[in-house]
Amino acid sequence: MSVGLREVAARAGVSVRTVSNVANGFAHVAPDTRRRVQQAIDELGYRPNSNARQLRRGRTETVSLVVPEIDTPYFAELASLTVRIAEERGWTVHIDQTDGDPDRERRMVAGPVGRSVDGVLCSPWAVSSEELSRLRTGPVVVLGERRAASGLDHVAIDNVAAGVTATAHLLSLGRRRVAAIGAQPHLHNGTARLRLDGYRSALREAGVPVAEGLVARVQTLHRPDGASAMARLLDSGEQVDGVFCFTDELALGAMRTLAERGLRVPEDVAVVGFDDIVDGRWSVPALTTISPDKAQIARMALDCLAARIADPAAPDRDLVAAHRLLVRETASG
Repeated sequence: MSVGLREVAARAGVSVRTVSNVANGFAHVAPDTRRRVQQAIDELGYRPNSNARQLRRGRTETVSLVVPEIDTPYFAELASLTVRIAEERGWTVHIDQTDGDPDRERRMVAGPVGRSVDGVLCSPWAVSSEELSRLRTGPVVVLGERRAASGLDHVAIDNVAAGVTATAHLLSLGRRRVAAIGAQPHLHNGTARLRLDGYRSALREAGVPVAEGLVARVQTLHRPDGASAMARLLDSGEQVDGVFCFTDELALGAMRTLAERGLRVPEDVAVVGFDDIVDGRWSVPALTTISPDKAQIARMALDCLAARIADPAAPDRDLVAAHRLLVRETASG
């Protein structure tokens, strides 16, 4: 015989509504009450009728996470955290990969909302936030740079401030020929531009000339791009004693080139990355990096999406997650 809400409520000594709130993941239940209800649910083997619940709400309890590349460490870690935090709400996450293709980004935002998912979390590379705003058919939260006029909710870190922090740290070590690897002027995504703005701002604040010959452009943000960009910098004749790489993958590639050229890290060239991926903690030497709070990004994005689903007419929000500098061996005093 199947167990219903009333049996669970009687066992826990609470109302049917309270059991429903706990089963549906609503936050406004006292911790002691929640534990008591959950114990009754476990003891009785109660299982919510998800199909009936979805029909009552008119929702799928499924959201889509749209990322450029699921096989890169940063997005893999972010996706894993998003899935875990979504489970706390009883949500399922569909993960879609666009490879930075503009048509796929457009389809992922315009297509599924209202039919197969309740909302979309999107990290776009090729399509502007303004265009995504025009295409959306339901709740969409953009993971990326702040674009206040875009008509969409945004969750990001302060990339300018992070770029300042990374570059200022290298300058604090006495480095004066600090290069930047990761400029991507071909993309609508402004993350690289903002990190570059922070790099330049830190140099100006320190009274160090901004040498455009020390800014290396890349097509993608992977290790081979970092390696080739570092090689171009060294071959250009520019003196380099520090490098700020806009991702950890770029930094790991740059370090490979430095090692092949017989340059020591950090003695000859200090290196700072960005993203705090697991690989950087295990590299030799261990990578100094800007660590965005990926768990906070995921939670903020899901909270923002839930609020947007509840009130589609609410004002747009720009939410800023935390970041910090993790000093390891590649750029230590």
